[in-house]
Amino acid sequence: MKLLLRGLLIAIPFTDAGFNPAPSSNIAVYWGQNSYGQGTGPLVQQRLSYYCATNACRIIPLAFLTTLINPSLNFANAGDLCTAIIGTNLFSCPQIEADIKICQTTYSKTILLSIGGATYTEGGFSSPTLATASASNIWSIFGPPQPGSSAPRPFGTAIIDGFDFDFEATVQNMVPFATTLRTLMTAAGGKKYYLTAAPQCPYPDAADGEMLDGKVFFDAIFLQFYNNYCGLGSYIPGSASQNNFNLATWDAWATTRSLNPAVQILVGAPGAPGAAGSGYVSMSHLASVIAYSKSFPSFGGVMVWDMSQLASNAGYLDGISNALGLPPSTTMATSTTAAGPTRTVGSTLPTGTENPGGGTVGQWNQCGGMDWHGGTVCVKPWTCVVFSVWYSQCQ
Repeated sequence: MKLLLRGLLIAIPFTDAGFNPAPSSNIAVYWGQNSYGQGTGPLVQQRLSYYCATNACRIIPLAFLTTLINPSLNFANAGDLCTAIIGTNLFSCPQIEADIKICQTTYSKTILLSIGGATYTEGGFSSPTLATASASNIWSIFGPPQPGSSAPRPFGTAIIDGFDFDFEATVQNMVPFATTLRTLMTAAGGKKYYLTAAPQCPYPDAADGEMLDGKVFFDAIFLQFYNNYCGLGSYIPGSASQNNFNLATWDAWATTRSLNPAVQILVGAPGAPGAAGSGYVSMSHLASVIAYSKSFPSFGGVMVWDMSQLASNAGYLDGISNALGLPPSTTMATSTTAAGPTRTVGSTLPTGTENPGGGTVGQWNQCGGMDWHGGTVCVKPWTCVVFSVWYSQCQ
């Protein structure tokens, strides 16, 4: 029955550029942690809409919501433009609010909020009651605005497309938390909401094992094939049997244990050599892994950690797209308020452009883009280079 349902799903045409239920069709890239570690320069993490405009990925999990009982967020340098919400551990982020809407409506990206990360230390919840109450609170903060609600709204009126669970250690009472979120998302209606998880590749996963044991309906899992013996490097090209690379085990889970018979498995990969302790592989090796993975009905595509690492590794994302048979990242004809006429990505703004924000802008800093109210004139000899309608940078 589960295999039949999966086959029926595959037969349905799907045109949305966001999450795609067809096999081998998705690329998910995490954004928010600036893990490449640049404070300035061309490889520092850019605003979310910049990647939505130029990136081939369909799904972007925002990393991370780092606590649940008393919610708090961490988006590294992207949080610098946010302001504290008094009486909470949260902050208000108008730029991220605007970018979520842009990514969803202009570029049809699926935007998830990832919960956990390496710094998550709550260990879940002390009781199912607390878990259920926390799920309702999280939904009021990040789901559709509720009439009369006084819940803080870090993303204002923007509504995320669902949640991702990225727990790196054992958690308790997460099943009632997840099932309550799923119930609230289903009841909200209006659009499709998603629930995903990012387990480690050893099976069963130590952190998410209870949720994955047929108790929570996940739309996809972003399987971390790195930092473990079963990582991408353990895959043996051309071998019919794989001793350590265990996608076959997880595919069996998808068809026999998963509550969702059509769950997708995205093979997780580090976006650059420094993105993980181990597990980064060459594009040719990853292409071989992808070709092998296509033989499994649950294979949904590739997940990458993370956006800043991927941006430092020229050609890697396009290689993934090519291996999946998807279009590459695009360069776009764009315009900016400062520039006036339409321009091609990589073109420069004319000298003498008005500077409504006052002052000049240093190298590698933002100098333009829709909703940008800062300086637009670069310190000489740098010029303002247009990357998208949403972002220009002094180079």
